[in-house]
Amino acid sequence: MKAPLFASLEAAGMPPVPDVFSVVPQHQQVSAASLDDIRRFIGVFDHVTARAPWQAAARCGLPAIAQIMRPETCFFSAWDFHLPPEGGCQLIEFNDNGSGFLFAAIINAVYYMAAAASLDRKALTPPLEVAAFRKHVLDMVKREAIAFHGGLPDGLFLILDDADSLQRGKFLHELELLRDLFRAEGWQAALGPPAKTRWDGKHLLFDGRRVSFVVNRSTDFFWQADEFAALRAAYGEGNVCVVPNPSSYATRSDKRLLEFLSLPDWDEELGIRPEERRVLSAHVPETHVVRATNIDALVERKRELVFKPLHGFAGRGLLDSAEIGRTRLQRLVRHGEGYVAQRWVPKTEMKSDGDRLWIDLRVWAWRGEIFNLSGRASRRRDRLDLTPPGGWVPTFASVS
Repeated sequence: MKAPLFASLEAAGMPPVPDVFSVVPQHQQVSAASLDDIRRFIGVFDHVTARAPWQAAARCGLPAIAQIMRPETCFFSAWDFHLPPEGGCQLIEFNDNGSGFLFAAIINAVYYMAAAASLDRKALTPPLEVAAFRKHVLDMVKREAIAFHGGLPDGLFLILDDADSLQRGKFLHELELLRDLFRAEGWQAALGPPAKTRWDGKHLLFDGRRVSFVVNRSTDFFWQADEFAALRAAYGEGNVCVVPNPSSYATRSDKRLLEFLSLPDWDEELGIRPEERRVLSAHVPETHVVRATNIDALVERKRELVFKPLHGFAGRGLLDSAEIGRTRLQRLVRHGEGYVAQRWVPKTEMKSDGDRLWIDLRVWAWRGEIFNLSGRASRRRDRLDLTPPGGWVPTFASVS
């Protein structure tokens, strides 16, 4: 099945599998009860993070651009969970810039058809077909653009990413698929780096064309580099819809916020209600921002913790417990290299062709609606390694 599956994935629009993008030819199944649990959690997450006390606390001490209140909701926000063997679901982090949503939809749809003989289809909720998923993406973008502009804008839909990612990024082809999807709908659409944008005093321009909507894939989350000057100006004027943006990053996906979510210490200040606290504490593992005042306590518990950079992504900057000591943490704090320490949560284990892999669950939701699922199978138990036999995993919801 492996070779025909990989050929079908490429035919449906994926980059070469597994040479460029690795996919595991085996699926994971998420129970309806677990998905309902996750849906309730996302609802609480959305309500809590939208309140004024949370917004004020989240923005405290951040750059000026993060203080600008914005209404946009990113249409590819993703919640990353571990599903430990003993049951339950634990939020490891929230990504307001969740890569892979188009790829995951293709993987699920193609696998569902290619593996028909080995799947118990009666037990699974069918994934959206690729064409239907693309239409759903367009509908979300339209609704977001209309909510911001009061109507569908006639300017450019710009997909923005850092120059390095546009040359050799793992998800470059996905961005090209999104651009082509916009163009097929009759929209002006382009893909490019922030350095090619200009501000004329009234409008954001890209290659001389006025920009109305920006799909922001940059990992410079607060746009601090000089090349973001035009985007910062347009954002300050409020005439360009940008998803995600510094406001959503500051108030939803900055890893500092996992401390607020996991611990009750600030509930009164943040307006978190007792029933919300029960949901949050049940689904967010204990997380602490590394500070000079808690270094000793964290070092003592280092074997039960994972140390992550505040502004890291794709597992970059993750520290093994063997690398952690008092001196190392003191140096990180002294140099302003922000880290969080999070209680380690095991993943579900699977075997593929005899290889042991550890799977997570990525859930995409927009405005409270879960619309896509995926999993990533790592060759390593303690971090993300998606080289074969690891890779992205077809993921389906159970009917019951």
